[in-house]
Amino acid sequence: MSTYRILFVCMGNICRSPAGEATLRKLVQNQDLEEHIEIDSAGTIGFHTNSPPDPRMHKAAASRNIHTSGTARQVLLEDLDTFDRVLAMDNANLRDLQNLAQNATHHDKIKAFCDYCENFPDHDEVPDPYYGGQQGFELVLDLLEDGCQQLLQEATQALGK
Repeated sequence: MSTYRILFVCMGNICRSPAGEATLRKLVQNQDLEEHIEIDSAGTIGFHTNSPPDPRMHKAAASRNIHTSGTARQVLLEDLDTFDRVLAMDNANLRDLQNLAQNATHHDKIKAFCDYCENFPDHDEVPDPYYGGQQGFELVLDLLEDGCQQLLQEATQALGK
């Protein structure tokens, strides 16, 4: 069986995208699909490169038994060749990814994460919680838990499972 590769992208790769990676990873592990679905995250800027996930996001995610890990990195053009689905957390990230894309295949891989959310039809972006309070981190996790369910369905269908 082949592998389906998913990349979550936000601005700095310390809040939303590592939380998306961890949320989907938990679902993939629960379905015993780790050998078939690879997940990573990156940022559109390199400011936080090699930094761990934001401690506030790490704590909020841990309270839901979601474990963030890894270090921040900047998205590369090669990622658009390597990953099957590239997910932008907000419209600015989406524009940055589309500007990075060099061909139609790249563009076809890029989607807004909130396109996968079913329970939050009024959200077209995963808001950046960095400068807000705890409720912002909780909203991000609510959106991620919702959208990752549909994202997992897409991945398993692509794999023929």
